[in-house]
Amino acid sequence: MKLVPRYTDIADNFAIEDQPSSVAAPQLLLWNASLAKQFNLDVEPQLRASNFAGNEPQSVKAVALGYSGHQFGHFSPRLGDGRAHLLGAVNDDKNQLWDIQLKGSGVTPYSRGGDGKCALGPAVREYVMSEAMHALGIPTTRCLAVVGTGETVYRSQPQPGAVVTRIASSHIRVGSFQYLATQGDIEGLKKLADLAIERHYPEIKSEGPERYLAFLASVTNNQVSLIINWMRVGFIHGVMNTDNTLVSGETIDYGPCAMMDNFDFDTVFSSIDKQGRYAFGNQPNMASWNCARLAESLIPLISDDEEKAVSLLTPLIHRFSEKFNTEFTAMWGKKLGLVGVKEGDKELVSELLTLLQEHHLDYTNTFDALTEFVNGNATLPEELTEWANKWQRRISNESYEIMRAANPCIIPRNHIIETILAEYNELGSSKLMSRFIKVANNPYLFSDDMTEFQKVHLNDTNYKTFCGT
Repeated sequence: MKLVPRYTDIADNFAIEDQPSSVAAPQLLLWNASLAKQFNLDVEPQLRASNFAGNEPQSVKAVALGYSGHQFGHFSPRLGDGRAHLLGAVNDDKNQLWDIQLKGSGVTPYSRGGDGKCALGPAVREYVMSEAMHALGIPTTRCLAVVGTGETVYRSQPQPGAVVTRIASSHIRVGSFQYLATQGDIEGLKKLADLAIERHYPEIKSEGPERYLAFLASVTNNQVSLIINWMRVGFIHGVMNTDNTLVSGETIDYGPCAMMDNFDFDTVFSSIDKQGRYAFGNQPNMASWNCARLAESLIPLISDDEEKAVSLLTPLIHRFSEKFNTEFTAMWGKKLGLVGVKEGDKELVSELLTLLQEHHLDYTNTFDALTEFVNGNATLPEELTEWANKWQRRISNESYEIMRAANPCIIPRNHIIETILAEYNELGSSKLMSRFIKVANNPYLFSDDMTEFQKVHLNDTNYKTFCGT
């Protein structure tokens, strides 16, 4: 595995050299063969478990990255990789560098008293969810492997340990900029911003303040698109802290995430989100808030005059709402097959969402039924009959293709995920996982194998998710 170093030239104590901890009895539990092929990872099968448990020395020195974070609104200036080691970067088949990181690989300088370990359940959840999100067409980090460690991790109860290998276009977070800004490291901020532009926004050719204003605008646009995609499929991240916000616009950290069954903007599953800060319908506000924290960190790159810098950055943050509202309206139009924009469209969408919430209708299955109804292959819930009469007068011959591209047939439902995790904890494997991944790779194309994964769990309202630490 040919690796190149990453982030070591940004600033002192930004990427601290640190080696993963060896594990007792590594066992390869999950291997993403298609992803390995994309990155030409020619690790011999018999060496994969040891390699991706952190037991084998690599061609470059692993590092733990430093970053800050607003966690549920409270600022922590020094977080960092407390249980992860960045091995380096690998080239894909298009000669683009991607980070490769081990998560759950032991104590680092940022562990703050933690054990640096990961339980098997959260590792498998990250693998399943990130692959499902990728198949749904949503920007995300990916999982290459899950390795059982043969060790016990102690949380609320003893659990089998694991290391998950994550691949990302970068691990540059909003919290990465906050970390350097808090230290007053303007040179480091500039190096990090330039690296992020080179990796994610190479179309930005300007110099000076305009360069970093364009960077903020691009990050904001990508955050809008990401949240729109989350809401299109009913995804709830659960912990949208600034340290979990990548400037690339990709989804990262699948700890307390979950998928919404019955439609409700106030849906919360995370056990630690007591106030609903990261509820389904509040995700746009939180993404905008996180972008504002990035803007604050970029002030030194815009002007020595803080007031002037703020005056230049503020309009870019304010544009978040305008752009989001435009794309949000367009998203609902696609989910309902509305071609163009006509008077009454907003009322049509609003009425449907009200009916979904009042009658506790399943979000995914309802839009799937609406899609197939256009093609004459489904019946609609009787609660929607009157509304559907108005909707039918609005759709056209183009509607089916538009809707099918926007509305998945299946999602990684919470009870399916929990069954998979339980099987792995008990057996170290899951037959359900094999069946689910097969159909989840084509979530917009119906097959008979999907039927079992379309069923709604009756007790989902009391479902809770937890951070993987």
